[in-house]
Parts: sequence; C-alpha cells; structure tokens
Amino acid sequence: MSTRARSVHSVARILPVVLTSMLAIVAHAQDSTGAATPLSQSPVPASSGWPGIPLFEEFDLFSEWSDARADVVDQGITFDLSTTQFYQGVPHGGLKQQFQYGGRNDYFLKLDGEKAGLWEGGSLALHGETRYGESANTLTGALAPVNLMLSVPLANGSVSGLTGVTFTQALSENMQIYAGKLNTLDDFQQPLTGAGPLQGFQNSALIYNPVYARTIPYSTFGAGFAYESDSERTFDLVVYDTNNTPTVSGFDTMFSNGVTIYAEATAPTDFFDLPGHQGVSGTYSTGTYTDLTSTAYLDPTNGLVIESTPVKGSWCLTYSFDQALFVFPDDPERMWGVFGNLGIADKNPSPVQWFATAGVSGTSPLSGRKADTFGIAYFYMGVSDSLKRSAVSLLSLGNESGFEMYYNVAVTSRCQITPDLQVISPFRNRADPSLLVGLRAKFDF
Repeated sequence: MSTRARSVHSVARILPVVLTSMLAIVAHAQDSTGAATPLSQSPVPASSGWPGIPLFEEFDLFSEWSDARADVVDQGITFDLSTTQFYQGVPHGGLKQQFQYGGRNDYFLKLDGEKAGLWEGGSLALHGETRYGESANTLTGALAPVNLMLSVPLANGSVSGLTGVTFTQALSENMQIYAGKLNTLDDFQQPLTGAGPLQGFQNSALIYNPVYARTIPYSTFGAGFAYESDSERTFDLVVYDTNNTPTVSGFDTMFSNGVTIYAEATAPTDFFDLPGHQGVSGTYSTGTYTDLTSTAYLDPTNGLVIESTPVKGSWCLTYSFDQALFVFPDDPERMWGVFGNLGIADKNPSPVQWFATAGVSGTSPLSGRKADTFGIAYFYMGVSDSLKRSAVSLLSLGNESGFEMYYNVAVTSRCQITPDLQVISPFRNRADPSLLVGLRAKFDF
C-alpha cells in the first residue's frame, strides 16, 4: 500500500469516530433547546518545556490519551480538549449579592488536508462546546456580560453546540479563502499576550468591541478571504448570515434576514523600535432589527418588557491599536504595553452608539514567571438614545462603564488559574455599582 493510500486509510478510520462524537453534540443541543436563540485562535496545544518555573511539577492527567492523540498527528489530525471552571460573584452592590459557579468544555478538531493525503493547502476545523452551571451575568444590571464565555453558546442552562465548521483553502503563501459555519471568536487574541478568550479578560466589552454586537452573530454561516504579510494577518473580508445559530444547524434560516459584510485592515508598526499594530474595521448589515434584539454579546431586554419598532440596516466602524512599551531582552515574544479600542455605530437599531477602552497587558514582569500574563483595562459604553428613550417609562437607563484586572498564573503548561476583579457601573441607573471577584481555572488535555 502506498504512503498516500495508508494516510487516507488512517484518516478514514479515525475521522468518522471523532466527527460522530462532535455531531452528537448538535443532536443533543437540538433535543434540549429546540429552536435557535437570537470574531480566535484555538487554544495553543500543550507542550513540554513550558517557560518559567511552574508552581507544581509538570504533569499529564491523561498520558494514554496524549499518546493516542500523538499517533494521529502525523496523519494530519489534531484534537484538543479544554475545560474551564468559573466561580464568580458580587460581594457588594449590583442587583443581588451572591456567588455563582459555572463551566464550559471546548473541543477542537483540525484536519490538515495535505498531511492526510487528501488535498493540498486545505484544512477543516471544527469547534464544539458545552456550557453548564450558572453565571454572575444577571447579578449586576449590566448591558455587557461580565463573563462572556458563560454567555455562549447560550446564556443559560446546560447546552452544547457545534459552533464552528470551517473549510480553509490556501491560494498562495499569503492568501486564503474560508467558508462554513464560522465561530466569530475563534480568531480572537488578546493584545500583547496572544491569549484567547479563555485566558485573558472576562468582561464582554474587553474581549469584543460591543458596537459589533448588532451586526455580527457568534456562530453563523459565512465565507471570506484573508491576506497575510510577514506571517501576520493584515486584511479580512467576510460575508456573514445575520442569524445566530450556535445550537442548531441553521440551514432552515440561512440568509433569511439579509447579510452582514465585515472588513478589517491591520498594519504592524515599530514606534520606538518596538512592535505594535494599528487597525480599522467596519460592518454593514442588510438585516432588520430592533434596538432590543438580543445578541450573544449584549442582551438589552434582560429584565425588560418593551416594544420597539424594527429598523432595516445597521453599521459600525472601529479603530484599535496595541503598542509594546517593553520587550524582554532574552525573549522577544515576551512583552508588555498598552492597547485601546474605539467604536461608533448607528443610533438605532444598535443598542451601543459609541465605545472606548484602554488598558495595559502583557507578560508578567515577575522573576521566574515567564508564562504568566496580566491585564488591566477600563471601558466606557455609550448606550444609544433610542434605547434610553424606549425604557424611560419603565426604567431609567444611562451609559455603562467598567474596570477589570486579572493575573493569569501558568501553574503548568496544561493548567492556568486566573484571579479576576471587576468594578461595573451598569446602564441601569437603579442598580448600584458592582464589585465582582472571581476565579477561573482552565485545564488543557
């Protein structure tokens, strides 16, 4: 049997088992949730030789699983699993003083078409997820969830979904096209740390610019192309379905409410001979919404019962930057610096008219803690006048602001513990400012 034939045989033998398991997630989600409810780097696979001095000796809870997974890597298949636990609450202020426990599991499968002997330059990436338990998102009266990753794929209960099925084809060394069911957080990285959404800030406003919330769903059908220069992604153009379908197939509603066009351009900079980036992006949607239409990232109707007039079309524009202020001489990948985001959107149907944030983040400066990261940031969210006016007879609404700081401790290469503190001044004027404290534990297998 030829090398190519053996490779195809191995993939054909292993892939159906993994696909069946992940597709079972969707079947379970459809049975438990019924109809659907209205932007990542996959977690970096654990590796030996984690930089820095861990608090405990390196360990592997599932050595047999790791050995089995290594056997298929050469055949073009990688499978990564993580579980993340949250304990977070409000000891002072907000709507209610209590603590909540919740968690999520994330499953990532990637098939490299060239290594598998199937097709050159192509790949298939799947992302399945399970969310369970409770969250502190309902305790503060805030518009932006204080814990985004317990708001997706759905905000409540135990729910699973196959939220990403992405086909990618490289056209050249710099250009690639992709299509499928896109998880719009799967390419997200925290500035200056490279951390994914489960390793850095927890507040939705500090992970995802909320002016996007009206026009970009969390999990939806889409297609686009990306251009890379010097191994950095510098341009994206994507067309999304406006329907958010994280726990159902989405075929029956595909493009039933128009499309969203998203474009982003990013340029590397070298101010002060230190690395940085400047970026602009924007969206335009042909969909019909109200300013109360809930999204994966914002839920303006939480606790409110208000009617609002549908409006066709919505847009937003954003600007972002990050700039290193210090790079460690012994490792140019380790740095800390400043970052910021600005955004504006239409007055209606977007619930957020403008947004600004600024912060400091990067690799820990503590001796011996090379793998630890930290972040400190403040945000201010300008709630649309249309939303404020629609609620005046029931509830006084204003703008929202918040502060968050975290320190991500790399206990081992497979275990990260993150204390987190937030202070939130919510958009509900009747709710007192909230102090939130929490602990996040993430394990990679």
